[in-house]
Amino acid sequence: MVQRGGEVVSDSDAGGEQEQESKPTPRPVTAAARRERRASARPAGKAAAKDADKARPAKAASSTDGATKAEVKKGRATPKRDRKEKKPSLVARLVRFAREVWAELRKVIWPTRNQMVTYTSVVLVFVAFMVALVYLLDFVFRKGVFWLFG
Repeated sequence: MVQRGGEVVSDSDAGGEQEQESKPTPRPVTAAARRERRASARPAGKAAAKDADKARPAKAASSTDGATKAEVKKGRATPKRDRKEKKPSLVARLVRFAREVWAELRKVIWPTRNQMVTYTSVVLVFVAFMVALVYLLDFVFRKGVFWLFG
């Protein structure tokens, strides 16, 4: 017998009510709740990840050369560290550089004449302002130093 809210309920009735009262957990609303739910669903730590990797079947070797699929997919052997890759000639490198520069210049959006005049005038006004500011600060500091040290 279980007592609930002043009522005495038999064990069989209490069990039935518990099944009805248990509802699926609501979908998390906040981002923090979603992260917490995801973290509880996946294995934690490196040890659990290693156990999960052990459960996966190993990749089968290719039947042709005895090489695995990864080696076949790569296409060529890994070069030795002491062996250097052959560089193309100087002319070939200059031609490639010029071709790449030309390709980049085609991507540039060039300003119109009005934009260029506007940009130039803004830069000139800014430079004139900075020159005046530096001259003013220099004048003030010069007067202060001469007043202080005579």
